[in-house]
Amino acid sequence: MSKEQNVAAVARQFQVCGEFFAATPYGSGHINDTWCAVFDQAGVPVRSILQRINTNIFRNPVALMENIRRVTAHLAAQESGEPDCGRRVLTLIPARNGQAWHVDAEGNYWRAYRFVEGASAYDAVESTEQAFQAAKAFGRFQKLLAGLPAPRLHDTIPDFHHTPKRFMALEQAIAADVAGRDLLAKPEIAFAFAHQSIAGVLLDANLPERVTHNDTKFNNVLLDDATGEGLCVIDLDTVMPGLALYDFGDMVRTTTSPAQEDERDLSRVTMQFPMFEALARGYLSEAGDFLTHAEKQHLVFSGKSIAFEQGVRFLADYLAGDTYYKVHRDGHNLDRCRTQFKLVESIEHQEERMERLVESIE
Repeated sequence: MSKEQNVAAVARQFQVCGEFFAATPYGSGHINDTWCAVFDQAGVPVRSILQRINTNIFRNPVALMENIRRVTAHLAAQESGEPDCGRRVLTLIPARNGQAWHVDAEGNYWRAYRFVEGASAYDAVESTEQAFQAAKAFGRFQKLLAGLPAPRLHDTIPDFHHTPKRFMALEQAIAADVAGRDLLAKPEIAFAFAHQSIAGVLLDANLPERVTHNDTKFNNVLLDDATGEGLCVIDLDTVMPGLALYDFGDMVRTTTSPAQEDERDLSRVTMQFPMFEALARGYLSEAGDFLTHAEKQHLVFSGKSIAFEQGVRFLADYLAGDTYYKVHRDGHNLDRCRTQFKLVESIEHQEERMERLVESIE
C-alpha cells in the first residue's frame, strides 16, 4: 500500500461525513506527519487535519491524546458563547470506534482535527502587532486552563524544561566527548559554565505549577486572516504541567530575534526590545489576572533562562554526535547553540530596561 493509499484508508477511519477526496502534506512541523484531508460533502469540499503521532518522541500516545481531549473540551466549554467560538479551539474528530485516536495496522497512532478556516500560521513574525496577538492568545490559553479540574495532566515529555537536568546532560556529554568535538566548542562550553547559575533559578523560585503549552513558537498560533487576531493555539502535544514562565520565556526566545535559529552571522542575533514589549503587553493583557507576584518578577528572566536551556541542549547534542536534532551541515548544532547564547547576552544587556517595562505594565 502506498503512502497516499494508507492516508486515505486512515482518513476514512474518522467520523467525517462525506466521501474522501484527497490528502496532501500540510504545514511546516518537524515532529509529526501532517496532511490536509479533503472530503466531499454534497459537492462541498470540507477540510480536516490528519496527523500521525511521532511515537519516537511521544512514547505514550494514549496519555498524550487523553491530555489533548481534556484540554480541548475544557477550552471549548470556556469559549462557548464567544464570537467565533468554534474557531478558537482545536476540535478533535473522533475515530469510528469513538476514541480520540486511531491505530492503523502497522501500529501507528493517528488523530484528526476540524480544519480552522480563515486563519493562518506564520513561520516568522512580521510585525509587533502579530507578536502582541500571539502572546495574547497564549496568555488566554493559560488563563482558561488555570481552572482545569483534576486529575493532573500526564507529562508527555518528563522534565522537558528541567534546566538543571539539561545542564547535567551537557556535563555528561563533555566528559564522554564521544564525537571528539570538545576542543571545537571550547568557547561555548566556557559560556555555559559561566552562566550555570541561570539553570536552577525558576525551579528554585517556588512558582506555582500551571497547565502550560511548552512550545510557544510564533507559528503555534493561528491568526485570523481578516482581523489579524490571535485566534487559536495549536500543536498541543506538549501541553502538560509546568511553569507559566516556560511559555513566556519560549516566546521571547523564538520571537524577539530577527535571525534564524541556525544563523551563522551572530551580528544579526539580537533581542529586539519592541518585539519584547509587544509580547509582554499581549501576554499580560490576559495572563496578568492570574499570575502571582513572583511569576511577574521572573518574567524577564524567563526569556534568558529558556534561551540558555536551549543553547545547552544544542551544545550537548553537538558534543554527543548530533543524535537528537536533525542536522543539515557540519557544526549545525553548534551554530544553533551560538545563536541561543548570543540571545542570552543580548537579553542581559537590556535586562534592566525590560524589567522597567514589565513593572510599568503591572
